[in-house]
Amino acid sequence: MPITPEHAGRSYPPAAPYRVSRAKIAEFAQAIGDTNPAYFAAEPVAPPTFAAVIAAQAWGSLFDDPELGLALHRTMHGDQSFEVTRPLRDGDDVVATLTIERVRNRGSLDMVSIVVDLAVDGTTAVAARSTLMHTREDSDA
Repeated sequence: MPITPEHAGRSYPPAAPYRVSRAKIAEFAQAIGDTNPAYFAAEPVAPPTFAAVIAAQAWGSLFDDPELGLALHRTMHGDQSFEVTRPLRDGDDVVATLTIERVRNRGSLDMVSIVVDLAVDGTTAVAARSTLMHTREDSDA
C-alpha cells in the first residue's frame, strides 16, 4: 500500500539520543564554512542547520515502515526549515521524534511533509521540517 493522506499524523518511536559535543559543533561549522565565534566559544552553540544531522537519524523509521512503500533511492529532499526554540549546546542529549504532517499524491509522485521534533530534557529545542518528493516503484522506467 503506498503512502496516502491518511498517513498524516503518524508518529514513530524516538531515535536514540544524540549527544551534542563541542567537537561536533566545530566540525559542522567548519564544514559549512561558518566562522561565527559562537560556534567555537568556551560554551558553544550549534549552527541552526546542525539540527539536520540529528533529524536525519529519525528518518530511518519512516523508510523502514513497510506499509508506506518509501524507498530512499526514489526520494528527493525538496525543502527544509528549522524552527529554533533554543540553540543546541555542547552536552545536550537530543531525542528526535518524526511525525508525518501531510501527504499529497500527484500521479506517481508522493509529496510527504514531515516534522522531526528535537527535544532536550523533554522540551522541544528545534522543529525540523522537510518535504520529501517520492516516486512510486511502479513509475520506475
